[in-house]
Amino acid sequence: MAQGKSQSWASNSPEGSERTETLLRKETKLFLGRIVRTTALVTAVATLSSGAALAQKKYDTGASDTEIKIGNIMPYSGPASAYGIIGKTEEAYFKMINDKGGINGRKINFVTYDDGYSPPKAVEQVRKLVESDEVLAVFNPLGTPSNSAIQKYLNAKKIPQLFVATGATKWNDPKNFPWTMGWQPSYQSEAQIYAKWLTKEKPDAKVAILYQNDDFGKDYLKGTKDGLGAKAASTIIMEESYEVSEPSIDGHIVKIKAANPDVLLIYATPKFAAQTIKKTAELNWKPLQILTNVSISVGSVMKPAGFENAQGVLSAAYAKDSTDPQWANDPGMKKWNEFVDKYMPGADKSDTSMVYGYGAASTLAKALEMCGDDLTRANLMKQAASLKDFTPDTLLPGVKINTSATDFAPIAQLQMQRFKGERWELFGEIISGDVASE
Repeated sequence: MAQGKSQSWASNSPEGSERTETLLRKETKLFLGRIVRTTALVTAVATLSSGAALAQKKYDTGASDTEIKIGNIMPYSGPASAYGIIGKTEEAYFKMINDKGGINGRKINFVTYDDGYSPPKAVEQVRKLVESDEVLAVFNPLGTPSNSAIQKYLNAKKIPQLFVATGATKWNDPKNFPWTMGWQPSYQSEAQIYAKWLTKEKPDAKVAILYQNDDFGKDYLKGTKDGLGAKAASTIIMEESYEVSEPSIDGHIVKIKAANPDVLLIYATPKFAAQTIKKTAELNWKPLQILTNVSISVGSVMKPAGFENAQGVLSAAYAKDSTDPQWANDPGMKKWNEFVDKYMPGADKSDTSMVYGYGAASTLAKALEMCGDDLTRANLMKQAASLKDFTPDTLLPGVKINTSATDFAPIAQLQMQRFKGERWELFGEIISGDVASE
């Protein structure tokens, strides 16, 4: 009892009260200080985290932390079904990318549909990709007719129509169609290269031009005239067009021969290119023949024309020929061969469309990589328009991909080649044929 009273007295004494209050004040001050510091730390972390998220991660429909959804249309059936291997190559390429961890940690979900090389079907399939599948972009849709049919729709929706698989010059029009970009050399660029080569090697040439009477042929015609410049009027002695509906163009060749040119520019698709080479031989007429890049297939053009008739024909290339032994030890083509062996076993390596699909897919992969964590459609187009000296494994040495906000034509360089024996042989330097956008 006495002890209890003593404790009570001690705590209630003036000295005891003062010590207790001092201790309480110190502990309260320390506690409040800890709360302030903790609150500040939590606030700072939250601010930094939200700032980092805002700065680094931006998504449009079709992109997330784990996936990038890419749409594609390809003629897996119909008159251009041979090109279907391009879509299959791209699908295999993205599987390879995903097996390696994806792009910046995100897997590519590649959704590809058959449009049968039919513009109405192309519109239907692209609407499905955009409105049902909700893709981030439509990549490498093939063919001038199909791309023409979908261009206004995709631009109105502000969805990238990226690295289209056609050489029409109109894909390089960033002012009027800022969401559409080509990939391969434009037909006008290619024709300029032929004109530049002729100006240098055969300055006194008398040139006749055979061309398909549509946007394809007219692009080549314009490029040739632009390349020849002031000399065009005196150099070109004849322009002869044909309709794609004609069963044979033999009559046109006879007509051209009568004008006696020493150079024949063959701006024709494969069937008519083969007919031209064969007919000139039958007439025992031997002008220098220059053939468009889209008709350089050994199997579908040179062989039907007759290898003996095709000797010395010229053309131009921008990609390596997978059958050419000079690339046997080329690091890029070794990678391509390894890719085909693993992801497309049994495929025909002589099909140039597989080289094309690999190159186009690697260009998209590069643009997506450059996007970082800003996977908006606007940034994808911005990065696609910021490619500097990019060199896919499959392009010829010296051919580089370059784009800018005012230049949507990634490839504008080719190298001349000559048909000898049963294959093409490259010669000369890399030549540029830049075409300014409208």
